[in-house]
Amino acid sequence: MRRVLFLRHGHHDRLGRILCGRMPGVSLSETGRAEARAVAEALARRLAGERGLRLLSSPQPRTRETAAPLERALGLTAEITPDLDEIAYGDWTGKPFAELDDDPAWTAWNTSRASARPPGGESMAEVQVRVGGLLERLAGEEGAPVILVSHGVPIRAALLGLLGLSLDAYDRIVVAPASCSELELWPGGGRVVSLNEGLAG
Repeated sequence: MRRVLFLRHGHHDRLGRILCGRMPGVSLSETGRAEARAVAEALARRLAGERGLRLLSSPQPRTRETAAPLERALGLTAEITPDLDEIAYGDWTGKPFAELDDDPAWTAWNTSRASARPPGGESMAEVQVRVGGLLERLAGEEGAPVILVSHGVPIRAALLGLLGLSLDAYDRIVVAPASCSELELWPGGGRVVSLNEGLAG
């Protein structure tokens, strides 16, 4: 069995206002940096004594910045892992949510995540396949716990897949900034141990 801890990046100043996706230059806010430090302290206590830990991060600046205090606290180097990257939102990247509200494609996206696709972007099913593939590889390996620093959509896609729920159930799961969701994986299966755990106080 492989223990996996999914960590969402901390807050940034555009959160809740702009659909950032893979938009360049999105860094943590002061709040997000404080969250990252607090999470690192909490996970260092939780994982004390574990040998061979691994830390994997999405390539985005906000996830790498969230991983940085963990690198220092745990003496690790984050492995940049494209499978953990944020969903590619295509033509919607960088648009304010207020601008998207009247777009029928945006309405379809938020009501039919299993079948809709952002224009010029990536479907949530494709996200689930790439993140699920990473989890399958980790499940097939013997080893210590792995910390995965990612984004809300990839984490939700992975959790829904593990729970056997449709992607249309997207809004039934909360994955807040700086939250941790713990999984136990084995070849061909797994379970959710904790969901959306707040470690930043």
